[in-house]
Amino acid sequence: MIEQLNIGIRFALYANLMLLFGLPLFALYALRGAERAQVNILPLRALTFWLSATGIPLSLLSITAMTASMSGVQLLDVDNASISVMIFETPMGNAWLVRVIALFSTFAVAYRMIDSKSLPKLTFVTLGSGVALASVAWTGHGAASEGSAGAAHLIADIIHLLGAGAWLGALAAFSVMLFRSAANLSEDYLRLTHRLLESFSVAGTVTVTLVFGSGLVNSWMLVGPQNVLTLHTTLYGQLLIVKLLLFAVMLALAAANRFRLTPEFNRALNSNGTSRALAMLRKSLALELSIALIILGLVAWLGKLEPPVST
Repeated sequence: MIEQLNIGIRFALYANLMLLFGLPLFALYALRGAERAQVNILPLRALTFWLSATGIPLSLLSITAMTASMSGVQLLDVDNASISVMIFETPMGNAWLVRVIALFSTFAVAYRMIDSKSLPKLTFVTLGSGVALASVAWTGHGAASEGSAGAAHLIADIIHLLGAGAWLGALAAFSVMLFRSAANLSEDYLRLTHRLLESFSVAGTVTVTLVFGSGLVNSWMLVGPQNVLTLHTTLYGQLLIVKLLLFAVMLALAAANRFRLTPEFNRALNSNGTSRALAMLRKSLALELSIALIILGLVAWLGKLEPPVST
C-alpha cells in the first residue's frame, strides 16, 4: 500500500512541477509582449499561482512518503524525527529542501505577478520552477550512480525532466487555448492560435530532441546493453517498452499536428470554415495529452522498481 501511494504522489508531483515549468516557459518563447498579460489567451498568473501553491503540499507528501517507504511504516506512522533525518542527512532530503525553497519563491512571485507580461517576473517563475523540477532527479535512479558516469546520468535525467516539462506545458497551453466555447473563439484569436501552433515547430523539435537524446542515455545507464534482449522478461522492462511505444505514438501525433493538422487549420481559417479543422486539432491534442499523463504514471512506477542493470 505504501508503494502504491508513493507512486501516486510521485505522479502528481511530476505533473504539477512539469506544468509549473512548461506553461511560463511557453509564454516566454511563444507569446509576445502584452499577449502574456491577456487572461483570455492564457491565464498565466492564476495557473502559476495555483500550481506552485499545490506543489508545496505535494512536496510535503512526497518527503513523508519517501520516509515511510525507507522506514517500512505506514504514511501516518512517520514521526517528525525521521522526516528531519531524511531532509537534513540524505541527498534526497537536501534536494527536497531546494525544491521547497524554489517553490515558495515561485509562489511569492506568482502571487504578485499581476502584470504577466513582466519579463523579469515571468523569467524568475520559469527558472524557479525549473530548479524545482530538476531537483526531482536527485530522488530517482539518476542520483544513484557514481563517478563521471553518474554525473552524466544525472545531467541526462535533469534534461529529460525539463524537456518533458516543456512538452507537457505546451500541450497544456494549447489545450487551454483551444478547448473553450465558440463564443470565445474570434477570428483574431484563432489566427493567434495558428501562429503559435506554427511557431511551436522549432521549439517542439528542440524539445523532442532533448527528450529523445536524454532518454537514450538514461536507458543505456539503467538497462545496459547486455540486458536489451531480455528486457521483456522483467516488470521494469515491460513498463519501459510500453513507455517507449507510447512515446512513439506521441511523436506520430506531434508530426501529424505539425505537417497535416496545422496547415489544414490555416486553410480553414482562410476559407471561413474552421469547425472540422478545430475538432481534429482538439482530438489530437486530447489524445497526446492523455498519453503524456499515462507516460508520467509509468515513469512514477518505474522510479520505484530496480532497473535491470542493478539486478
